[in-house]
Order: sequence, then C-alpha cells, then structure tokens
Amino acid sequence: MKKVKVGFISFAHMHAASYLLGMLKRDDVEVVGVADENAERVRPYSVDRGIPYYADYNELLAQELDAVVICSENARHAEFTKLAAAAGKHVLCEKPLGLSESEMLEMIQVCKDHGVQLMTAFPCRYITSVRQAKEAIDAGQIGEILAMKGTNRGSMPGGWFIEREKSGGGAVLDHTVHVMDLMHWFTGSKAEEVYAHAETLFNDTEIDDAGMVHVKFANGVVAVLDPSWSRNRTFPTWGDVTLEIIGTKGVLNIDSFAQKNDVYSDVTGKAAWSFWGDDMDEGLVNSFIDSIRDGKPVEITGEDGYNSARVAIAAYESASTKRTVQLKPLG
Repeated sequence: MKKVKVGFISFAHMHAASYLLGMLKRDDVEVVGVADENAERVRPYSVDRGIPYYADYNELLAQELDAVVICSENARHAEFTKLAAAAGKHVLCEKPLGLSESEMLEMIQVCKDHGVQLMTAFPCRYITSVRQAKEAIDAGQIGEILAMKGTNRGSMPGGWFIEREKSGGGAVLDHTVHVMDLMHWFTGSKAEEVYAHAETLFNDTEIDDAGMVHVKFANGVVAVLDPSWSRNRTFPTWGDVTLEIIGTKGVLNIDSFAQKNDVYSDVTGKAAWSFWGDDMDEGLVNSFIDSIRDGKPVEITGEDGYNSARVAIAAYESASTKRTVQLKPLG
C-alpha cells in the first residue's frame, strides 16, 4: 500500500497535536517530519514519537512529501502556504486562511499555479450533528432558510493569540470564521453585508475578546453571531458552537460540542434528535488525506477559507467605521 507522506509546519496552534494524532491512526499515512523553530514545543509530538524534527522549514519541504499541515501563527499562513505550494506539496492550512483579502487570494492562486490543493481547517463540518443538520436542510425539512443565530464562545487562549502582529485579531477573527463557514455551507450563499461591534470586555488585554457580527447574505438570509472569549478561564478555549436556523417550515437547533441536534419539522410532522461523540479533528484530517490519496477535490477549499475570513476582516472595518461593509463576490 502506497502511503501518503505528510509533514507538519509549526506547532504554534493548539490544533496541531490532534491533527497529528489523527494522522498517526491511519495505516496509509507516513508522517515524514515536523518543522518548528521551537524544538521544545514539538518534542512530545516528534522526537518522543520517533518522528524526525526539523528546525528549518525549508529542510522539511525538501523531503519527499505529498502534503503539509500548517499550524503556525496566523500571520505566517500565507508565507508557509506559498512555500509549500512552490515545493509541490498539497496544503491543509489552519484557520483563518489569511489576514487580508489580497493575501488569501494570492495563496489560492499560487496553489492553483503549482497544481496543488489548498484545504482550510474547519473541523466543525465533521461533527455528526452538524452533518445531519446539513442533510436536513438539503432535504427541505425546514423549508427555505430565513434567519440564523450563532455563537462561538470560549476562554481567552493567551499566548500569541493576543499578540496582534502574530494573530491579526482577537476573538472576532478567531471565532467568527468557524461559524461563518457553517452558515455559508448551510445556505449555499455568501455574505454580502457585514455590520459589527468589537470590544474588550472580559480580559485584561489590548485585543478584542467580544463582538457581535450581523450578516446579510446574497440570497436575503440574515444572521447574527457572537464570536467571543467570554467564558471563564477554566472553560475550554473553544467549544460553545451553537446555531439556530429558522426556516419557512421549521426550526433547527445545533449545539455542536454537546453533540446534540434537534430538528422540529412541519414537513415530516415530527421531531428528531441526534447525539454522538465525534473527533472532528480526526474527521478533518481523514477528509484531507482521502482527497490527496484518491486525487479528488478537497471538501473545504481555500475559497471557503477566504469567504469566511473576509467576513471577520469586514467586521473589524465595520466596528472601526460604525458603518455597514459591502462584500463583493469572489471573482
């Protein structure tokens, strides 16, 4: 069996460890190496597991690799994605994809120019309740979507996340993108207008830890989102992802991390509940590896990452100007 050979670029982001563990469960994956400037940060996941460690990212990229997973600080996503693409490696990039529209469009184009795939890490799509919600929506169980309300709340993560030059933004950037990806996925439409507030309310930091983002989609759907680090310090850094979706023929409620999904449908005439425990990060890496192995398009593209991150970028502009920001369609 030919194995998919993967390398990891940076363990700065907390999700890197679970992505690696997901890869190691597969018989058809070989983790060729881990590159990071901070040797101690990756030691439990590299040397201690017998995985080669590289202090130089370019040295890792010179190895025989099919793909890389990028879990660096947000400000370095574009740099590493372009390096990997130029080396002919497929890319799974942690969210947010980038910190400006031009930066993200360049990342997408460079990957296309070099014939490699770019996948954005949105693991919430691999939670059973979320996937069943998508199936219920596509089956017409709640009719046409009219409005949505979402949350993504957690504790303040600290570290480089609150250093603006490395993160690019606070909670509004960190926590908007996950839910916006689901909203885009569910509606089949893209955000068209954004109006937002961004504040520092809960922590002694100089970066936003709270916000309220109002979105209008091209198909007329309206939505409101609470992306915040508003939970106390003993709460996980994230894990309060919820959605209420109001349709013309029903209502759908998702509590992603409680693994609970309620569908109240006038079409089927009954209520349905689902409750499972999922490793969404494992689901994400499985999807990425399957796409690379089988030569199929990735499920969550660079364009998906762009469309979600640009909402967060527009939210900061709106919060600064106190005005609604109009988003032009990609392409």
